[in-house]
Amino acid sequence: MHVSRVPVTRIALDDHANSQFDTEPMLTAARLLADAAVDVIAWNGTAGSWLGIDHDLELCAAIEKDTGIPATTSTLALLDAFRAFGVTRLGLAVPYTADVTDLIVARYREHGIECVTTAQLGLTDNLDFGRVPAERVRQLIEQAAAEGDPHAVAVVCTNVAGAPHVAALEQRLGIPVLCSVSATLWKALDVAGAPATIPGWGQLLASGTPQTDGGIRALA
Repeated sequence: MHVSRVPVTRIALDDHANSQFDTEPMLTAARLLADAAVDVIAWNGTAGSWLGIDHDLELCAAIEKDTGIPATTSTLALLDAFRAFGVTRLGLAVPYTADVTDLIVARYREHGIECVTTAQLGLTDNLDFGRVPAERVRQLIEQAAAEGDPHAVAVVCTNVAGAPHVAALEQRLGIPVLCSVSATLWKALDVAGAPATIPGWGQLLASGTPQTDGGIRALA
């Protein structure tokens, strides 16, 4: 696995924050990865969950055109994971502020996903996301599952360490817990044509990569 970075320091709905997800910085990072002859490039970020799926589809198309390498994103991965598990009722666990959370709820509704419960931390600083203590992450996931009879819970943020808690919480809650980072790996393996079953990290990775028709390519 090779990693390149783009500067993302704050999550909000103003123009300055949204400009962090412009295409050109992403392409600069993708070109560096392409030099390593990788099989797939994944934008490990969930901005498409509030900017809209078209943002991510256009980004993937630009990366593929520029590098010749297939691409995916965390948001596209999550939506495909929802589809794989038949999720239409979701518990949403995020570190974001209420306005960002509400926009994610609206965007997911466009794709047939009703967020029946939301749990949020009210944070904006990206470093703060990564500093959320493990116990608080577990509480956030449990809070998102507590009401509304969700089919699954999703941790939507790739800087919140949800993955280490997935397997134990799935046993406790009795429903899938989908971490953005785990879902991105699951989808990247699928796009790369590298089927894999990875036990110990929850139902999604244990189920193996789906080898589907490529997943979401246009708005429903």
